[in-house]
Amino acid sequence: MTEREYQVTGMTCGHCELSVREEVEQLSGVTGIRVSAATGSLTISAPNDLDDAGVIAAVEEAGYSAVRV
Repeated sequence: MTEREYQVTGMTCGHCELSVREEVEQLSGVTGIRVSAATGSLTISAPNDLDDAGVIAAVEEAGYSAVRV
C-alpha cells in the first residue's frame, strides 16, 4: 500500500474539499482520500505507486495547486 501526502493551496471550505476529492478519486488505483481545507493537506492511498504529476493535474483541474510533501 502506498500513501502520499500533498500540500494543497487555495482550499477554504468543505466545497473545496469535495471538488478536490471528486477529481482525485477518478485517478486509477486510488483507494483512499483524506482532504482538509483547514490544514491544506491531501493524503491519497493506493495499492501501487502513484503518479505525482497525475495527482497534481487532478488538483489543478479542481482549481487549486498542490505539491508533494
